[in-house]
Amino acid sequence: MFRVKAELPDALRIRSRLEPGATFRRVDVVETTGSTNADLSARAREGESEGAALVAMEQTAGRGRLDRQWVSPRGASISLSMLLKPKPEFLHWGWLSLLAGMAVSSALAELAPNPQRVTLKWPNDVLIGGKKVCGILSERIEQPDGARAVVGLGINVTLREDELPVPTATSLALEGITTDQSRIVAGVLNHFSRYYTAWQLRGSLREEYEARCSSMGAQLSVVVDDAHTVEGTGRGVDHFGRLQVATAAGLQTFAVGDVIHARLG
Repeated sequence: MFRVKAELPDALRIRSRLEPGATFRRVDVVETTGSTNADLSARAREGESEGAALVAMEQTAGRGRLDRQWVSPRGASISLSMLLKPKPEFLHWGWLSLLAGMAVSSALAELAPNPQRVTLKWPNDVLIGGKKVCGILSERIEQPDGARAVVGLGINVTLREDELPVPTATSLALEGITTDQSRIVAGVLNHFSRYYTAWQLRGSLREEYEARCSSMGAQLSVVVDDAHTVEGTGRGVDHFGRLQVATAAGLQTFAVGDVIHARLG
């Protein structure tokens, strides 16, 4: 089975597409690395300031949530990390991953033949036709002059069906979406910049998030741990971005948990 050929990311093309006033003053593209999150974390510890973005054509030692492995073949996925110094208190930083999910879903919806097929599942899984196309991981880096955040994401671009990590995953090529990685990365950075700026001013983007998230109004199972699963209906997110679920025992709020939509199985 042949792989769809992708137009690989180019730093100059990405920067030329960034909107005036965008958060990101520096965008670097590397051929290969272990982890873009680890690289930006190291740069943050060395004093790098907010606004750096790093893109890798190949990632060999990436991590997802719960330390799940995220490895991308060269050119088949986008590995992107962003270095930030958020103004809100750390208690509110859970929003960063949600903002990243909103940014990716907004960027892909602009490029998709059918934008309605691009959705979000709480907290930040980006889906196309109910299948996952993007994973996101945020980390905190302590510094004497204030903590930094590194937000990393991976988007499946040209992975074939036999290369997908699970049957419930997909790629942009399989969904008929452009594989121009410079265009995709620039779109994500532009949308993230707008959401990030608004969040820092307002402290919450509940309405915008709930409008994009298919978990709202859906029948859900929230897997908190191996022994604890809660079922109910997604009702919204609170001021901190935590999921609110209407259950038989009343409204419950979740900061973590794997969400399964009943209609997606």
